[in-house]
Amino acid sequence: MLKKDCESISDTIITISPYIRFVGVIGESGELLAYKRRSDLIPLLDEKNTQFQFSHIAMKTDLGGFFDKSLGEIEFSWEERKKIQTISFAIKKIRVWLSIDKKVIRSEVLRIIDSCLPIVKKYSDA
Repeated sequence: MLKKDCESISDTIITISPYIRFVGVIGESGELLAYKRRSDLIPLLDEKNTQFQFSHIAMKTDLGGFFDKSLGEIEFSWEERKKIQTISFAIKKIRVWLSIDKKVIRSEVLRIIDSCLPIVKKYSDA
């Protein structure tokens, strides 16, 4: 995937909702290919822990591939944590990872997911 595509994905997704804190496009080795962060926020993770998080996503992506044949490929996953919610979308071996404010009603998170799916599908089919 081209860098401009990764930047376009993050630029587009960050505008979907004011509750999105961060959008990152993560390569299969855990490298951050492009990102956008809501400008009024202080990150919850420092640089070192951010890299660990992205490496963890890459490892989960790789391990999850073992079940693709039986269960189908992952379209997205949604995690609720104590401080934030996260959603990750699959584009082949690349992941688009979002963090969202914790106190957002579920219907808004579902709206974010529904708005992201066509964007992700566009690049998955390319």
